[in-house]
Amino acid sequence: MSAILSADDLNDFISPGVACIKPVETLPETKNQENAYEVTTEDKVEPTDLPPAQISLTDCLACSGCVTSAEAVLISLQSHAEVLNTLDAYPEIPLIRDQNGTTINNAEDSGQGKIFVASVSPQVRASLATTYGISEKEAGYMIDQLLSGPQGLRSGGKNGNGFTWVVDTNVMREAVLVLTADEVSESLSPGEGESSLPKRPILSSACPGWICYAEKTHPFILPHLSQLKSPQALSGTFLKTVLSKSLGVDPSRIWHLAVMPCFDKKLEASREELTDVTWRQGDHSSSEAAPVRDVDCVITAREILSLASSRGFSLPSLPLQPLPSSFAPPFPEKTLESFVSFKRTRSEQSLATGTSGGYLHHVLMTFQSRNPGSQLVINRGRNVDVVEYVLMSKENQPILSTARYYGFRNIQNLVRKLKPARVSKLPGANPAARRRQPVSRNAASSGGAGSDYAYVEVMACPGGCTNGGGQIRVEDAREIVGSQGDGASESLKPSPHEQRAWLSRVDEAYYSMESESETELEVQLQQPSLADKEAKIHEGLQRWSQFMDIPLSKLAYTTYRKVESDVGKDQTPANDTTRVVELAGKIGGGW
Repeated sequence: MSAILSADDLNDFISPGVACIKPVETLPETKNQENAYEVTTEDKVEPTDLPPAQISLTDCLACSGCVTSAEAVLISLQSHAEVLNTLDAYPEIPLIRDQNGTTINNAEDSGQGKIFVASVSPQVRASLATTYGISEKEAGYMIDQLLSGPQGLRSGGKNGNGFTWVVDTNVMREAVLVLTADEVSESLSPGEGESSLPKRPILSSACPGWICYAEKTHPFILPHLSQLKSPQALSGTFLKTVLSKSLGVDPSRIWHLAVMPCFDKKLEASREELTDVTWRQGDHSSSEAAPVRDVDCVITAREILSLASSRGFSLPSLPLQPLPSSFAPPFPEKTLESFVSFKRTRSEQSLATGTSGGYLHHVLMTFQSRNPGSQLVINRGRNVDVVEYVLMSKENQPILSTARYYGFRNIQNLVRKLKPARVSKLPGANPAARRRQPVSRNAASSGGAGSDYAYVEVMACPGGCTNGGGQIRVEDAREIVGSQGDGASESLKPSPHEQRAWLSRVDEAYYSMESESETELEVQLQQPSLADKEAKIHEGLQRWSQFMDIPLSKLAYTTYRKVESDVGKDQTPANDTTRVVELAGKIGGGW
């Protein structure tokens, strides 16, 4: 378990509704007492100092006792210590560069090593940039130097290992944005395959805290969830599939680290649906082999600080410049290298897109580009985290109604709007009568009811992903400044005003991404049209699918499941008679 994580760190926290099905202490086994008068000797007394039970992420996902961020408290792996232990436990697979690109040096490969790769979210870079007073671009260099550079993790440890490739999750985020717009368009155009599409309104599924909440408390929401993987999950699938095939290694020998702003991303990485079982085909998959996760470990921005301090150096001491070419090998598959090196422009990470990736913004811009002359009408909700957007045609007719809901308090209001009407069992009741849905005070012009939306961007954290529970807090920044200065750092708890001011600075760093050079700035000023950009993304996804010979539906899409609790249920196995009685009861029969 990460030492920096506690329940007090989790913002917008929802308390557990029922007891955890995994006890926090180990109970002795119950023995049949054949002789009630047996004398117990000292050697038969049960020990009282039993070891505590180990609770894994898989246990958490199989339980509905807790919701959202509460489960992160139970995490025993996926911390900065796990990263260091893995780097020390396995040697790095040696790579060479030749006329064919990057390949494995089979002569020096022991067969026990791993290839270490990482993906980093832009929200983490913004958090580090605010903490150290640097730009987001320089924060990206800092992370690259830490994970891959000669003065970072490679300077210590048992094997001197580092990460061979560090990619930006914005690469796969752009793919998810394009596929999201396609998903919404198909849902509004009835035709073949409509049954396989999510129900309207389509709800974004990139936030694991929101998904965990829906699966465990409101299963009627699941048919509405977007079936696309999150940028983190899609990055893991892309790296594991392409690297394993191009380098000729098993996916289990590729270790993928994701650096994210949210602790709940650790839970997402442990989902059974996000393993190689979903995309491996033919003889490659074995029922006896353990599934290989697409993302092996997730750490947060605050754990980046712990990762550096554990090796005895500070992040500001690292060079704020690109990696030397010797530590940045080219991607082994040349046909997909341009797809991996895709970079977002300033306009694609702006105030209009929001702090969570711009899913809703991209959907609106896509439909607006298809309807020339249309205008966007914005209706503010009760707070800044609830906004409704209606795209109106030139004739002032609604084309598309969407919304944004951030924070669990607002999410609960959205869920109530989507909750199906309860059918009355009273005689003579009208089965077609529906319960009146609550509407927001500013929703009159857009219909207001949740079912009227075509798409809703849902995030668990108020303010979006820059306010994730794993981001560096203002009190953490105070300690860093105090340790670098005269040591007189303030220990007082920051006021709400200071916390809001800090979050505003993180948002500003997220929006103020810089260009690499004047040449790149000129390229940004000549941005391709939205249609050209979508065509390029579709082309890259198609090349990926063809290279792997796997349908895109298995690479980019996922599923969800209702999670039922075993709390209070008899855990003893049922006999044949009990099973027959249960089956008879389910089909309406009886004994």
